[in-house]
Amino acid sequence: MTISDVELSNVAVRRSQYPTDGKPEFLLIGRSNVGKSSFTNSIIERKDLARTSSKPGKTDTINFYKVNGDFYLVDVPGYGYSAGGKSNQKKFGMMIEEYLSERKELKEVFMLIDFRHKPTEDDLIMYNFLKFHEVKVILIATKVDKIGVTLRQRYKKQITDNIDLAIGDELILFSSKTKLGKKEIQGIIEKEVYAK
Repeated sequence: MTISDVELSNVAVRRSQYPTDGKPEFLLIGRSNVGKSSFTNSIIERKDLARTSSKPGKTDTINFYKVNGDFYLVDVPGYGYSAGGKSNQKKFGMMIEEYLSERKELKEVFMLIDFRHKPTEDDLIMYNFLKFHEVKVILIATKVDKIGVTLRQRYKKQITDNIDLAIGDELILFSSKTKLGKKEIQGIIEKEVYAK
């Protein structure tokens, strides 16, 4: 997939601010500091369109990145960061619920988790929440380059032992540094957007 044009086209906190052109959408969701911005920049082949930050929980809107004029990568606030307090967590839940409830344009959910650690309680809750809404989930294990090749099978098993993947869902190992998994993910998007 060749990326020729990317723009942050919509910044939303409610349904009335979503794009209305009917283009396919791919949701990116994950805990704060899981590497969502690095993932986005890698997939859209840009260095800093999605801002990376050492400060968790920076994103508090739903950001629609329009790619090639053909589809959107939809970046939502990171979950599981408590400094925002319960009111922010409730706001996050309502934003995601509203987006998932009737967004026909949604084709895939890329749920990012940190490959180096056992899935957290927040990860399990989010995965079950997504399955409640009957959406297909591609689990993206980020920061794989931080784990030696000989240990990766053990860490992969740590994920699959804790998150019971539904039929049709899959796990992809990813590194924004080495580009591991990048072409596979772009291929999933390409198939949904361009396959006739």
